[in-house]
Amino acid sequence: MPKNHRHSLGKRIDTFFVEIIEALATASFLSREKKLPYVCLSIRKVDTLKIFLMILWETKSIDNKKYIVLSEKIDEIGKMLGGWSGQLQKQNSSGKKPEEK
Repeated sequence: MPKNHRHSLGKRIDTFFVEIIEALATASFLSREKKLPYVCLSIRKVDTLKIFLMILWETKSIDNKKYIVLSEKIDEIGKMLGGWSGQLQKQNSSGKKPEEK
């Protein structure tokens, strides 16, 4: 990665990876009702991470092979988070008392 991107966009990408891990670690230890905001935060950060990686690829700062490998892994993470989010939404809505619906 070129030096100018390594210290700007590259550093921001590293920060997003850490923030995603922190949000997911937090969500994993919370009760079911409190997990959803952290999962949603992770989804937003993963989406932003995808955009930053696309910028690196478009500017030819990472080669195709590295971009493809990273994109596939991040897409898989996004799908897993989407499934977790859907499951939490379904559980939280079905777990409410009838008068709360």
